[in-house]
Amino acid sequence: MRDLISLQCDQCKRKNYMGSRNKKQSTEKYSFKKFCSSCRSHTLHKEAKV
Repeated sequence: MRDLISLQCDQCKRKNYMGSRNKKQSTEKYSFKKFCSSCRSHTLHKEAKV
């Protein structure tokens, strides 16, 4: 049921975080504001393919 996802920085396009989500319960893509170590700031991270 749960699929692996990775969160990709919106500015530098690096994949920084991994996680999982239930695709049947949440159909829209995830987006979080998280810290990016290469940008050295809090940026928007969107769901990307693993």
